[in-house]
Amino acid sequence: MAVPKSLLNFLTFTFGSAIGFFLCYMLFSLILEEQVKTEPRILYNDPHGRHSDDDESDQLKGQMNFNADAGQHKDEDKNIAEELYHKVKILCWVMTGPQNLEKKARHVKATWAQRCNRMLFMSSEENKDFPAVGLETKEGRDQLYWKTIKAFQYVHDHHLGEADWFMKADDDTYVALDNLRWLLSKYNPEEAIYFGRRFKPYVKQGYMSGGAGYVLSKEALRRFVDAFKTNKCSHSSSIEDLALGKCMEAIGVKAGDSRDTSGKETFHPFVPEHHLIKGYLPKTFWYWNYNYYPPIEGPGCCSDLAVSFHYVDAATMYQLEYLIYHLRPYGYQFRYNPDFPKNLKTQNLSDIAKDHAKLKVEGPPKASK
Repeated sequence: MAVPKSLLNFLTFTFGSAIGFFLCYMLFSLILEEQVKTEPRILYNDPHGRHSDDDESDQLKGQMNFNADAGQHKDEDKNIAEELYHKVKILCWVMTGPQNLEKKARHVKATWAQRCNRMLFMSSEENKDFPAVGLETKEGRDQLYWKTIKAFQYVHDHHLGEADWFMKADDDTYVALDNLRWLLSKYNPEEAIYFGRRFKPYVKQGYMSGGAGYVLSKEALRRFVDAFKTNKCSHSSSIEDLALGKCMEAIGVKAGDSRDTSGKETFHPFVPEHHLIKGYLPKTFWYWNYNYYPPIEGPGCCSDLAVSFHYVDAATMYQLEYLIYHLRPYGYQFRYNPDFPKNLKTQNLSDIAKDHAKLKVEGPPKASK
């Protein structure tokens, strides 16, 4: 018995549609998979939201020694930086976890951490090989303030006499320690004060962004640790930076102005391009409403003496290390003259500027015949 032509056409159409649907499905799956692989870092519209702790895409295998070419800079005049290193002593501690020691903390250790007077990595578990201090806490965002409290208590009890200032940073924060020393050189560590990227909501004097990092004076650290013994502060909140800011205000620790002498910000809660490129951060983003001082979009956003950037992945950590400490524009003595650190026995900046101007007018000395 012959199959009706209409049924044959129906079966052919159905089979062709199924094959077409399957091929389209496979094609779109490949396209979407590729988009996920190349998707840029997402900025969550929540100042206290998730970090990129579980992001596997930015892992960098291996560790680089950026001091291997130190011979290139052997004739560089680092007298001011070296003197500040001994006069403005900074203990740095980095918030990390067992899962991030190899993914993130090792790259901090290989770059900017080497310029701290004392360096500590704080984790929930001790790691003697890395090494990392074990705070005996749980991991998770709801534990950040508790880890911060215990970390500062540990620093106070074991390392108070080793530094004047105490810097907290995340394992995806890059810090230019030499610029931070310049900023702190104008202040007395026995004054109750702390610095960072100053936000304005919820706290009258403002509070410092946790991601951009913040630095406490010795007196601020003493008061902060004592506040939990006297119940002036509590650890009931899970929002680290805001809770710490409320505590600081309650115990009379001043929120300092960390901007440079031209009014530009030095601590930054994002990577450089998020601040430098106009339109990168939409105007509906929380950032625009949180800044204590009016934020600037574009090149005017950031000081030439920037201190920190946040959400820095492993590759960008090394890029910043190169751009800050290795790249040099030929023929430049100074691009920006801030106020000079006090009590340093060095040639006066105005004298250097006069010598430089004289050289430009008269030209370099001619070789004798």
